[in-house]
Amino acid sequence: MKRRPFIAGNWKMYKTIDEALVLVSHLKEAFLEEKNVDVVVAPPFTALKVVSDQIKDSVIQLSAQDTFWEESGAYTGEISPAMLRDVGCRYVIVGHSERRRYFREDNEMINRKIKATLNFSLVPIVCIGESLEEREMGHTFNVIERQINECLYNLLPDEVKSLIIAYEPIWAIGTGQTATDLQAQEAHQFIRQLLSSLYDTHLANVVRIIYGGSVKPDNIGGLMAQPDIDGALVGGASLNAPSFIDIVRFERG
Repeated sequence: MKRRPFIAGNWKMYKTIDEALVLVSHLKEAFLEEKNVDVVVAPPFTALKVVSDQIKDSVIQLSAQDTFWEESGAYTGEISPAMLRDVGCRYVIVGHSERRRYFREDNEMINRKIKATLNFSLVPIVCIGESLEEREMGHTFNVIERQINECLYNLLPDEVKSLIIAYEPIWAIGTGQTATDLQAQEAHQFIRQLLSSLYDTHLANVVRIIYGGSVKPDNIGGLMAQPDIDGALVGGASLNAPSFIDIVRFERG
């Protein structure tokens, strides 16, 4: 089944408001006619509103980098899915490895965030992946299976269909290391087969599974040539307009 490519740039804790406006203006100009791929940017919370206003009449869509699972309340420092929808977000990154590592987010918390995000008609970009130690011990598939089972716990099939799943091997995040095309394909194929066994083949063939982990212009082509890789969650390379533009235009490379 042909799935529409999905390329998202996660800006992490980079870019002031002025810097974000400069970057997104370059992207907006470049992507005037980008019709064959979904292009998404995830600025820091402080820049969401200005970026949202800037991309209103463009093909670029907006994502947040995280959310909380409550609609409102006394949760100092948190931002709800309702607030993100209000500012113009369409997507929310949930369960990124840096959230798991630095903020001790676990699969149960991520499951709650996914459900809250879906309740406000936002699309979760659900991140999963193994550490270097887990890979070296041969536990990659066990880790992925546990994360899928626990993060998607009690979700309805139609809800799962709407998700974007991002496989991000932790050992390749911000390290310059990248999973080989074959390593990435094996993991993506396993995720799709797992979804097929948990739900059904049609659902598994509909869900877009993207790769995250030191994606750059020189490796995106090989990754996107794999049958089960539907896009990329791009970190550092999304902070530079020319490199992100080249990644989005992988088919022209």
